[in-house]
Amino acid sequence: MLKKQRADYILARLNELYPETPVPLDHKDNFTLLVAVLLSAQCTDERVNQVTPSLFKLADNPYEMQHIPVDEIYKLIRPCGLAPQKSSAISKLSTILVEKFDGQVPNNFASLESLPGVGHKTAGVVMSQGFGYPAFPVDTHIHRLAQRWGLTKGKNVAQTERDLKAIFPKERWNKLHLQIIFYGREFCSARGCDGRICEICKTCYPNRKNPFITRKP
Repeated sequence: MLKKQRADYILARLNELYPETPVPLDHKDNFTLLVAVLLSAQCTDERVNQVTPSLFKLADNPYEMQHIPVDEIYKLIRPCGLAPQKSSAISKLSTILVEKFDGQVPNNFASLESLPGVGHKTAGVVMSQGFGYPAFPVDTHIHRLAQRWGLTKGKNVAQTERDLKAIFPKERWNKLHLQIIFYGREFCSARGCDGRICEICKTCYPNRKNPFITRKP
């Protein structure tokens, strides 16, 4: 298969498997989405969804969150890992949103990435899932699958993002990013597949003899 053939097959198969792509992080607006995505760094969505109800019961908007002591935020989000950095970031970004953005989550990458604890991937998720802007947030899971499927040779998530954007239609980016995540969790996890086991890996590379070694981002 040529790369374009692999991409077309993957696009069609993922659409068959996951015609609906609900946002896996529970939220009610763009502020709670932003906080949830920030918390999801190096943490499962399931764990985040267990933590956020208590946090958002305490404060679910930046006006209230900015006044919550960092220690209180820390106690609630500690199960997510990296809690000291995340609790500080949530507190600081809430103050910035109130002071600079009238309490609203900004709808552009530059402003989002200027917020504490918000990197390009987090900004991409908020832009795509919160504002519907075409984006292709790439995490380590998407990076791994894109390599296994021969869609990129990128050594980092930035290059992988560029390669995926180049080969897939722009109007599919937002949905496809979630479909790849869903498939990776169900069929092509880091330990569950080595590039020769799941359906898509076997279809894309039926003659692959050895385990595929992913280039770490």
